[in-house]
Amino acid sequence: MRRSTLWPQRLATVFLIGFLLLFSPIVALFERPLSFFGIPVLYLYLFGVWAAIIVATAFIVSGDEE
Repeated sequence: MRRSTLWPQRLATVFLIGFLLLFSPIVALFERPLSFFGIPVLYLYLFGVWAAIIVATAFIVSGDEE
């Protein structure tokens, strides 16, 4: 099958969403002295967003290959 021509737009969307989620006012919401299983919530948020960006990018790049 033909590869979709929407992947550049999808990658741009992942970039913009990632940029917004890692933007300072959003990250400041998670700067609290709370922890989950001994890990600060801020670290969980940052690494969670980072991992989600990587997974979304990998899914978009390898999604239309057959």
